[in-house]
Amino acid sequence: MRLLEKMCFVLLASGLALGQATASNSGSAGTGSVADELKALREAISEQQKQISQQQQQIQTLQQQLDNKTSGTPHVADASMRTVPVPVKATVVQETEKPKESPLSFRIGGAEFTPGGFVDFTNIFRTTNVGSAVSTGFNAIPFSNTPQGHLTEFRSSAQYSRFNLNINAKYGENHINGYIEADFNGNDAANVFLTTNPHTLRLRMYYLRLTRGIWEFTAGQGYNLSTPNKVGVSITPSTLDTTMSTDGNIAVGVPFGRVAQFRLVAKPSDHFAWALSIDNPQQFTGAVTLPKGFAIANQVDGSTTAGVPNLFPDITTKFAFDTNPSGKNLHVELGGILASAQIAVPQPGAPGTGPFTKNSAIGAGVLGGFNASLTRKFRVLAYGLYGDGVGRFFNGFGSQFVVVPIAVSPTTFTAEPSMIHSGGGYGGFEWQAGSKDQIGAYYGGNYIGRNAFPDVTATGNPIIGYGGIGSPNSNNRAIQEGWVVIGHTLWKNPQYGAVIVYSDSNYTTRAAWFVPAGTPKNAHMFQQRIDFKYVLP
Repeated sequence: MRLLEKMCFVLLASGLALGQATASNSGSAGTGSVADELKALREAISEQQKQISQQQQQIQTLQQQLDNKTSGTPHVADASMRTVPVPVKATVVQETEKPKESPLSFRIGGAEFTPGGFVDFTNIFRTTNVGSAVSTGFNAIPFSNTPQGHLTEFRSSAQYSRFNLNINAKYGENHINGYIEADFNGNDAANVFLTTNPHTLRLRMYYLRLTRGIWEFTAGQGYNLSTPNKVGVSITPSTLDTTMSTDGNIAVGVPFGRVAQFRLVAKPSDHFAWALSIDNPQQFTGAVTLPKGFAIANQVDGSTTAGVPNLFPDITTKFAFDTNPSGKNLHVELGGILASAQIAVPQPGAPGTGPFTKNSAIGAGVLGGFNASLTRKFRVLAYGLYGDGVGRFFNGFGSQFVVVPIAVSPTTFTAEPSMIHSGGGYGGFEWQAGSKDQIGAYYGGNYIGRNAFPDVTATGNPIIGYGGIGSPNSNNRAIQEGWVVIGHTLWKNPQYGAVIVYSDSNYTTRAAWFVPAGTPKNAHMFQQRIDFKYVLP
């Protein structure tokens, strides 16, 4: 407005000066009579009024042009998401009245970098001494006939704090997204809690995704397709439906895995999506008892061996349908998994140095589920996975296969892998109780089938495999958990982030396939977690 005032002053001053000059000249040229002077004055006033009218029109035109310029908003100018600059006034309004969604974002060249994550402080109380830190070993809850079954434990830790970096760029028609995420929940030393708590940094996810048209290609480490989605079939963490649980192992019955993978996605519309993934495999025996007549412990992962052989990668596919009837979203997904195992044993009668026979087995599972928003603040969800050799996808709580010895003659033997039936699922609801409160209530369970037989390679033919007579109580038949999570936002600012406190209460039971007479049939544990998080904006 200072510019307009100056312009008005200049125009009015020039008009008055012209009027005065005209009147003066008329007076000096006349006869000096009063009538002539009045006539000249009237003509000067009339001329001045015309000039004032013209100046007012010019001022209105200038004002309209200035208003049109300052009312514009930034808009995308090209495919690199560059925005067209606007006048200073408009930029100031946008910066002060409409804060950026991610104030931490910055650009390097044509790429946008957005850091994120949260600072976490977890406090955990358990009614039994599971021996876990922030990731609970639900498959190892101690029975009440052991000292650990009578002892409680309390933990406080900041090791579940997390940070990530999200990178977005565009090259022509190609949208490029890179993502890396890490926390401090790695393989800690045995004395980690003794003095300095030096928790180990670990890689959670690291992938690169390329999107072009309806196609999407992802390479790297992230959640696999067994992990339920809220929407679509994306690898993006925010699209996953893994409950409000604050546990590092999430919860019983939630299938998931974070693995290296190649994923191809087709999304022909906003309603349909399909994905095919080739994943890193790991043939896992876990708590299985192996035949004594073969040295095959180094061929399988019994929770101690990382570099085991494999027949082919895990293959997973999933279809998803999403709709939004009456503003209430519905997501349905259905898919399947192929997994494999192979071993090599000496041919019957051959020494331990061979020749060898390779035997293999292939397992398959079906996965599916849904979530539906009954109202804008209340939704229900249910997902599951069942099949042969899929127990590894439940936090590694379920063994994938056993090794069956086969007698070819009274003194010669061979062996082959055999998959274990297993499955699990979970369901519940989530309710946005208020602007600052959210409640989630869930129930989940795992079932691991029995696959037991005599060990014909050992004296007395003891029962081996999984779940047979005399098997250890680590051979779980079923694990069940119910949990309720309440989240309350203590403070939130779009420029500075949010402080949230969670109350995570859960009750878990586990039952083994075999328990000696007079011993408890089930193990029980109640766990209470109070979790404080400062979430980056």
